[in-house]
Amino acid sequence: MSEPVDAAALTGAWELVAFREIDTDGRRGEGLLGPDPAGRLLYTAAGHVAVHMTRRGPAATTAHMGYAGRWRLDGGRVVHLIEVSARPDWVGTEQIRDASLRGDTLTLLASTAIDGVPRHRELVWRRLTGAASSSTD
Repeated sequence: MSEPVDAAALTGAWELVAFREIDTDGRRGEGLLGPDPAGRLLYTAAGHVAVHMTRRGPAATTAHMGYAGRWRLDGGRVVHLIEVSARPDWVGTEQIRDASLRGDTLTLLASTAIDGVPRHRELVWRRLTGAASSSTD
């Protein structure tokens, strides 16, 4: 069962476990980052977000996605206000993610248009632990 998503639960560092495409019938398949993606997601208590995701191996430079900005919660959704991005067309936009949390696993569902084509994606993140953290930003 999913836990309520609140700011305290999201704050911290997350490692990308899966990046999947979802087709119109709801089937999940391998996304553009391949079967073993690499990535980090950082949410600060002060409301900053940074995301970097890539394909592992030789194709990593052609499949990098990254952005940074501010974040807020809107019900069960996380809203990322993009301030800096590898995609200039995303700067100044809000990227909305449906969020669910189960233990140390965060699942974000994203719907966006890329080159005019609607895309639905599922991003699964695992909380990173063991690093010192600070309550200030």
